[in-house]
Amino acid sequence: MAADMHEQGAAERRDLAVRAAVEQGLVGGSDTAPPLVCLLDTAGIRASAAALTDAFAAALPPGTPVLHAFAVKAAPLVPVLRLLADAGLGCEVASPGELALARAAGVPAERTVLDSPAKTTAELRAALDLGIAVNADNRQELERLDALVAARPDGAVPPIGVRVNTQTGAGAIDALSTATATSKFGIALRDPGARQRLVRTFLDRPWLTRLHAHSGSQGVPLPLIAQGVRELLALAEEINAAAGRRQVDTLDIGGGLPVNFTSDEHTPTYAQYVAALRAAAPGLFDGSYGLVTEFGRSLLAKHGLVVTRVEYTKATGGRTIALTHAGVQLATRTVYAPQAWPVRILPYDAKGAPKTGPPVAQDVAGPACFAGDLLATARELPELAPGDLVAVPDTGAYFFTAHYGYNSLPRPAVHGFTVRPSGEVRFAAARPAQSPADIVAEAGGSHPDALL
Repeated sequence: MAADMHEQGAAERRDLAVRAAVEQGLVGGSDTAPPLVCLLDTAGIRASAAALTDAFAAALPPGTPVLHAFAVKAAPLVPVLRLLADAGLGCEVASPGELALARAAGVPAERTVLDSPAKTTAELRAALDLGIAVNADNRQELERLDALVAARPDGAVPPIGVRVNTQTGAGAIDALSTATATSKFGIALRDPGARQRLVRTFLDRPWLTRLHAHSGSQGVPLPLIAQGVRELLALAEEINAAAGRRQVDTLDIGGGLPVNFTSDEHTPTYAQYVAALRAAAPGLFDGSYGLVTEFGRSLLAKHGLVVTRVEYTKATGGRTIALTHAGVQLATRTVYAPQAWPVRILPYDAKGAPKTGPPVAQDVAGPACFAGDLLATARELPELAPGDLVAVPDTGAYFFTAHYGYNSLPRPAVHGFTVRPSGEVRFAAARPAQSPADIVAEAGGSHPDALL
């Protein structure tokens, strides 16, 4: 019942935010209003962070070290990282740029984890100097770390772990399946002799104290994710038995909880995720190991909303098409892989009220100059007209937060919103819209004669 009430509240907040965005000139049909804006529901984000932390806290003995590190790639916006840090989360970073964002948000080094399959020596050295936890991806990276650790004058290092590929299998989306037999991530666990070599790797390096696996993502079911975590726990127990001590003290179990993109319902929940892990790997929750998680999409996706104006409508070949300003630059995965990443389309009238009427099959198209720039095909919606608004929910992760610069289409403004008990909506700018001057500067505008 509580979950149903939360989902109903989120839908009500969304409708209030769309109307307020029109009334306050953030989007709409006037000459001065932008044709596109992106919104983040801050109450929803806080609720997701609380659901995550509460689910693990309820299952673990008091005092068990737990770091929930948000995967920065899912929403690389400093205000978002700051909001999540205020809600008790850290950051998982996979590049120098993401690390810079986490530091700009004030996330402490001890609440930051560095993952990447292609870290440079300089990046590794910087992480050690800053005190950031590192998960090594492969044997050659471990050899680089051997030299860096040996060169440290005090011998002290932050937590260092090894990422393993449990090779437990693929989900429904091949491109996002990180635990296949040939995944590019981590050290394969089931290859001939691999397990024995991994145990020896730890015995030879007493400074290795963590194991990391990330076997879930969109399209991967909970039982398969849980199986990967069970394999990780078993490997930790084997290493510690061989070492005769608790050398591995922390398990980084990654993230990858799938998101329901078909409705406002939050499924699966973090509580269901924890229950699946407890069933598959009960030793994970006895307090023997510290835990790190790296959730991204499941924390932010349901709390983002793209709102765009319908600029024109047309009929061609018997097909009705609504042309909008939201397309491949925001919903890149949807445009290029629509079967794997379908989105919902919510129609509103020009004043920001939900639009009703007999359903008509319509394409909802974006502004990019190629035929496949479509958010939806033959979608049954009330007939759209110029000046109406289209909203695309569930876009808070990997959509407008990670812009794709096709046609030099500008990054839109992002605003967080809060709804007061009175129904008043307050917006706060999280990222300004990109101006034409910004695009020119980014495209080498200060060096026009460089190639002459």
